Amino acid sequence: MISIIDCGMGNLGSVKNMLKHIGVQSEIISTSLEVEQAEKIILPGVGNWDNGVKKLNESGLLDALNKRVLIDKVPVLGICLGMQLLLESSEEGSLPGIGWISGKVKRFEFSPSQQAQNKLRIPHMGWNIVNAKKSTELTGFDGDETRFYFVHSYHAVVDNPQDVLMTCHYGYEFACAIHHENIWGVQFHPEKSHKFGMALMKKFAEL
Repeated sequence: MISIIDCGMGNLGSVKNMLKHIGVQSEIISTSLEVEQAEKIILPGVGNWDNGVKKLNESGLLDALNKRVLIDKVPVLGICLGMQLLLESSEEGSLPGIGWISGKVKRFEFSPSQQAQNKLRIPHMGWNIVNAKKSTELTGFDGDETRFYFVHSYHAVVDNPQDVLMTCHYGYEFACAIHHENIWGVQFHPEKSHKFGMALMKKFAEL
């Protein structure tokens, strides 16, 4: 059973529907008691950094999440803003993140010539190829080039290179997935990424 955190900052239905499609049981949860009983946790999120931090703090779930993730070592997967919130800070806002992984979130920065030559736009939107930087339970996809669907203007910069799980190229190489022990995060949207998203979610469910 996968527990999807509801604190008002993500499209929970899409995540739940994909899990149902691949035969994985899930539930949407919003109380500390439910977090304390969770076996695997997904933290989805879309929108602004400070708003996401506020919603997470106001939910009253943070203490329970810290215990389950940091002490009990329950697997957790952050998606999009949910991944960014795993880090310590963001250029998008002033409030501190959860800080489970050491690093910060930075806005894409392109020179005028880069933008003109490569037609780069912010946000980075659409399908793009990702490359695994280390071998884990969530990497290793069979067949074609691995592609995921992105919609974001900011990206993760982790302090420890060992915490980079996957990278993507958009103007320059950036970390599009991060990992430290039982903590996972993806900038892309697996719930919108068809067979690759289904494969990744299945791998997470099997942890």
